[in-house]
Amino acid sequence: MNDNIKAVIAECTHASDEERITFPQVVGKLMAAGVERYHADLVRDEKIYYMPDGENERTPCYAVEVEPSHAFAASGVDAAVRAIQRGEIKYREFCARIAKAGCVGYIVSMAGKRAVYYGRSGEMHVEMFPGAK
Repeated sequence: MNDNIKAVIAECTHASDEERITFPQVVGKLMAAGVERYHADLVRDEKIYYMPDGENERTPCYAVEVEPSHAFAASGVDAAVRAIQRGEIKYREFCARIAKAGCVGYIVSMAGKRAVYYGRSGEMHVEMFPGAK
């Protein structure tokens, strides 16, 4: 992975954590850099970004201040997604809300145009990107 891609990854991570950039902007920048997908671990406070050839970059990220609930509530995750899409909340509050709903991590696939939020026991909520089929 070249240094330019690593710089895009670092900037997307920090800009998200600092609430300077929206999810659609992150996805656009990562797609332009050729990133295929990323995994956000809300327990380990890290993200791993993957290229199509398997190369990857691990980076620390914002530590969610809420311990994820043991029970997963897809409806709570969905409500947090809708709130951030409407601009009612920003990234840190979004992370707190999905953690309260039992989400321990999520995977964003630019190729699949979706985000998959999952709980401790493998329960999940799949959210397609707006406009994706």
